[in-house]
Amino acid sequence: MDKISNPFSPGAGSPPPALVGRDEIMEQARVLLGRIRAKRPEKSLLLTGLRGVGKTVLLNHMERMAQAEEYHTILLEAHDGKPLGELLAPSLRQVMFELARQAGAGNKARRGLAVLKSFIGAIRIRVGELEIGLDIEPEQGSADSGDLEVDLPVLFCAVAEAAEENGAAVAILIDEIQYLSSAELSALIMAMHKMQQRQLPMVLIGAGLPILPGLAGDSKSYAERLFNFPDVGPLHDADAAMAIQGPVEEAGEQIKPAALKEIVRLTQGYPYFLQEWGYQVWNHAKQSPITPQDVRQTSEVVSKRLDQNFFRVRFDRLTPKEKQYLRAMAELGPGPHRSGDIAEKLGRSLSHLGQVRAGLVKKGMVYSPAYGEIAFTVPLFDAFLRRVVPDFEVKP
Repeated sequence: MDKISNPFSPGAGSPPPALVGRDEIMEQARVLLGRIRAKRPEKSLLLTGLRGVGKTVLLNHMERMAQAEEYHTILLEAHDGKPLGELLAPSLRQVMFELARQAGAGNKARRGLAVLKSFIGAIRIRVGELEIGLDIEPEQGSADSGDLEVDLPVLFCAVAEAAEENGAAVAILIDEIQYLSSAELSALIMAMHKMQQRQLPMVLIGAGLPILPGLAGDSKSYAERLFNFPDVGPLHDADAAMAIQGPVEEAGEQIKPAALKEIVRLTQGYPYFLQEWGYQVWNHAKQSPITPQDVRQTSEVVSKRLDQNFFRVRFDRLTPKEKQYLRAMAELGPGPHRSGDIAEKLGRSLSHLGQVRAGLVKKGMVYSPAYGEIAFTVPLFDAFLRRVVPDFEVKP
């Protein structure tokens, strides 16, 4: 088995050799992009799911779909280190330059640049970090209040109107959208509400953890009428098997059905784990076909790599109290678990653990699938914790 020909690609957002089991979600994206280009209303998409299910892969694929439909695309990743306005401004600047060139700097394109210049001034991006360029004065009183909920809808309207003037459309794609502040998420929802009301050619496609629908609903009650929330879960057994078998056979090799079945069982259908298993078992196998023995002999290597590269990096970011909280969850099993059961396991009161739980939610380690329940956002994290912290004890 030639390691250079290995078709599998474990990594954060790395495109898999075969994108299987996501046809329904991709169809929603196709319809959204097509209807907005045809000036027909359609809900934007906010993908939700646990870590390792391939949300980023889907987001990148949808960006390529949008570009094929001649959208101007903006792809961002939200994080704690930079406000939404500062994330958006450089990419919106690039889109506006493209629209201005295509339109010969028509009236709405020039106005869009002026509004963007006002917005940039209001969020106070340092001079030299981002200059709007062109000899255009900011449009006073437009998107320059410093209140994102007021300014972002005005800015999006100006950009979308410039796109409409040029027969174009804009797609904004945001990964890890749950990291936006409540004010930022509210402003984004309000801006997209304005797009829908005016039937302007701009779509939002986001991806985030399962808490996202709740965050959106808490921010604006009408969010469910603006967005579809496709759930990106583990693959069904047949699709998980095809995600391994298809690339192996495409590369001219074979895998025995029993080996395939064992990989599906071990990975539970999670795409990242499938890529890791496929990659390692290919490198381990001496010849085709890949056998169940190859899978068994690869288990230790895969577990070690997942522990170091997928689980450990998240675990090491936690405080001792947060680690203890998650270890108590692991003691109870994969979950979800009642908050009261975790508190009882730790010998603490619910109120005493509230800050710890909130910290874990903010760090994207747990979420609440229902009132009073907590679950891991990382698949198989309970098994990892039992491996690396085998002895559970409640500390005073």
